[in-house]
Amino acid sequence: MLKIGNIILDAPFFQAALSGYSDYAMRAVARDCGAPLVFAGAMLAKGVIHPRVFNNPLFGPGDDEHPVGAQLLGDDPETMAKAAKVLRQMGYDLIDLNFACPTPKVINRKRGGFLLNDPAQAIEIYNAVREAIDCPVTMKLRTSFDNQSYDNFWQICSQAVAGKVDALIVHPRAVCQRFTGRANWQFLAEVKKQFPRTIIFGSGDLFSVDTIVNNMKTTGVDGVAIARGAIGNPWIFRQLREGNKFVAPTLEQQGQLISKHFNLVCKLYGDEKGIMHFRKFAIAYCKLHPQRKKTQKAFSSVKSADEFSAVVRQWYSL
Repeated sequence: MLKIGNIILDAPFFQAALSGYSDYAMRAVARDCGAPLVFAGAMLAKGVIHPRVFNNPLFGPGDDEHPVGAQLLGDDPETMAKAAKVLRQMGYDLIDLNFACPTPKVINRKRGGFLLNDPAQAIEIYNAVREAIDCPVTMKLRTSFDNQSYDNFWQICSQAVAGKVDALIVHPRAVCQRFTGRANWQFLAEVKKQFPRTIIFGSGDLFSVDTIVNNMKTTGVDGVAIARGAIGNPWIFRQLREGNKFVAPTLEQQGQLISKHFNLVCKLYGDEKGIMHFRKFAIAYCKLHPQRKKTQKAFSSVKSADEFSAVVRQWYSL
């Protein structure tokens, strides 16, 4: 059992926020496969406070997916606090503050990972959000902006812990690295040593259960946030739960889950937009197929829901 504020998880992992991916459909599939907590994709605070967002069902959580978290991006404490209130009213159970995103358009607007350059602003945002809402508040960080100095990281963490942050989610890369090189998981051992009473989640390069188990064992972190590693492989959550008892899904079982995910996507966006949106998921699911390249090629040419179903039947024995 792992406690994040008033949220109790029965397993030490969750599906992390993934912009452009972790909509209701992906979250539903992750929960079906054993994720005890899921996150919506990162949302821009400035957009969240617009009335049309509150009234758009695409942005809200489903009644069947609690606990579910929302992640916020922004640079202004007052706007972030207002947005956190809106997300809480929409039904989200936890708010995560993104001080980690390395995307250039986010950095150029002094949001996300840029805030590692401005610890005072990051903590002002945290304090404003903490005061505004009645649910757990967590913080997503990278370890540095420029991969040279870690002083700002430690300052933000120390002040957040003093301000009773409910958990820190740390991706052990610098913002400037984006996703190049390897995540320095040993850095997380020092983070946990410095803040032994704070819940620490590690993130980054978590693509296999063996890697996850080893990283948790060697660093002492309390849990992991699985992001890219869950795209096309939601069974990773079930494998973590079942350990040696886990049986890999058959092609037929893979096809059934792919079809369910696709149908949920089409229900959210309509068939035409759903097919375009789901293509990246289909390509990722093919990584587990013994004829990966041929299956990917088949999905890439799909232009209708009927064609999609035909490809699944052909390649997944349905």
